[in-house]
Amino acid sequence: MDVVGIGALNMDKIYRVPRIAREGEELPVLEVYEASGGSAANTIVALSRMGISTGFIGVVGKDSEGKNILIDMMKESVNAECIEKFGGHTGVIVVLVDNKGERTMYAYPGVNDLFEIKDSMFRCAENTKYLHVSSFVGEKSFLSQLDLIHNLKDKISFAPGMLYAKYRPLSELRDFISKSKVIFLNREEVFYLTDKQYEMGARDLIMMGAEIVAVTLGRDGCYIRTGDKEIRVEAENIRVVDTTGAGDAFAAGFLYGLVRGYDPEICARLGNFTAARCTEHLGARDGLPVKEAVDEFMTHIAENQRL
Repeated sequence: MDVVGIGALNMDKIYRVPRIAREGEELPVLEVYEASGGSAANTIVALSRMGISTGFIGVVGKDSEGKNILIDMMKESVNAECIEKFGGHTGVIVVLVDNKGERTMYAYPGVNDLFEIKDSMFRCAENTKYLHVSSFVGEKSFLSQLDLIHNLKDKISFAPGMLYAKYRPLSELRDFISKSKVIFLNREEVFYLTDKQYEMGARDLIMMGAEIVAVTLGRDGCYIRTGDKEIRVEAENIRVVDTTGAGDAFAAGFLYGLVRGYDPEICARLGNFTAARCTEHLGARDGLPVKEAVDEFMTHIAENQRL
C-alpha cells in the first residue's frame, strides 16, 4: 500500500446552524448530516478516491456506527484489515457549522480510547510508503501510537491537529516530528505547538528533524517550509459551505503529490485544490475529488507551466 492511516475513527454528526448560540440561547438547526469521519480516515478516503492504494489502522465499536464506518471504508476501496472491533460505542464528533462555513466541534472518543498496537498493525504500518498519523484523545491510545512510531523508519506524515498541538507538550511529540517526511498544521496549531507565529514555528519544526512543514492558512492558501526554502500558494476563490475536513483534504492532495514524486510546490497546489473541493460541500467527504478530476487539474498545471 502507498499510504496507511492511523488515528481515531468517528461518526460525524453535523448540524448546520445560522450561528453558534450564546449561553442560554436557543437557535434553529437548519440541516442535519451524518457521515463517517476521523482526521486520518478522511485523508485516506480522499487518497483512495484519487487512485492511491490505502489502508487504515484503528478501532470501532460493535455498534451501528462502527458497522457503517467499516462499510464506508470498503466502499472506498480502503484496506480495513487492521481496523479492530471492540464492544462499546464508536467515537462520535458533534459538529456545529455556521452560515460562514466555520465550525465548532465536540469529541466523544468511545472505543478509540481502547486502541493498542497489534503485530498485524505494525506489519501494515511497516509495509507502506507513508504512514499518515492523526490524533487520539486518550493516553493509552497516544502511547500505543508513540510506541509504533519508535519502531518505524522515517516515513511519517503527521497531522497532530488541535488535540496534540494544544494539549500535548512539544517534548511528547518530538519522535513524531523528527521522523516526519511532512507535518500538516494550521496557523493556530503551529502557534500552540511552538509558541511562535507560523513562519518561525515551521522553521523550528524543520530544525527538529521534519523534512517538510505544510501550514494551511484558510482563505490565504498555504505556506510550505522545506529546509531554508519558503513557498506560498494562494487559495482558490470559491464559496465556502463547510470547512469540516478541509485540512484533511489538503493533506490528501499534498500526499498524493509526494506519492507521485512531485515537488513541494505542486504538492501544495494539489492540497489547495483538494481542500477547495471539500469545502464546497457539507461534511468532510462529499466534495472530495476523484482521480479524473485530479488528472484534469494536473493537466491544467502542466499547460500553464508551458506558457
